[in-house]
Amino acid sequence: MDLNVWLAFLAACWVIAVSPGSGAVLAMTHGLAYGVRGAGATILGLEAGVAVILLVAGAGVGALLLASATAFTVVKVTGAAYLIWLGWRQWVAPVTAGEAPARASTPAGAGATQGRGSGVWPPARQRFMLGFLTNVTNPKGIVFMVAVLPQFIDPQRSLWWQLPLMLVTAVAVDLVVMHGYAWLASRAQRWLASARARRAQNRVFGGVLMAMGASLFMVRRAAA
Repeated sequence: MDLNVWLAFLAACWVIAVSPGSGAVLAMTHGLAYGVRGAGATILGLEAGVAVILLVAGAGVGALLLASATAFTVVKVTGAAYLIWLGWRQWVAPVTAGEAPARASTPAGAGATQGRGSGVWPPARQRFMLGFLTNVTNPKGIVFMVAVLPQFIDPQRSLWWQLPLMLVTAVAVDLVVMHGYAWLASRAQRWLASARARRAQNRVFGGVLMAMGASLFMVRRAAA
């Protein structure tokens, strides 16, 4: 991959990462609920999902999903149902007055464990899986990667050294951006200290996740 091609791909990665999506919403939700440090496991899960999508698209399986109506529909329905479920859990997450804002909200908090300070956090493994499933079941990500990656891959050169470079680039950029979203959200904790404000936060982010899940039903595969 030539330097100018890599720079163009790097710019594309920044545009993709900064664009609002379900991953950004989840990073902000957990940044508000657990702070940047607590959102770290969630963000690592998001990046694992990005890596899987990029490798799937780069290896050609993504094109197969777009060509197969059944496979694409399974991925689409699974991703939509998961985001709607995640949004509903966020919507109905219990809020108790007097909890520290960084520990107050526990979206999908079954199996929560004691964290530092007051309140509880879901286990790191659970937060990781929430992030991973949010990205890996998103058909929009597959569609986008299948459409974008071929523009930067040189067919005259080995795919197996181009893909790792693109993978590291995409994950590194997204890692920075998602931590940025979590940090910005965590800064708002002082304005969301009351139970009423945290409940409103849960409703807003839960509603956005459910709306994004519902929007996935409208995604159509490319014509064969």
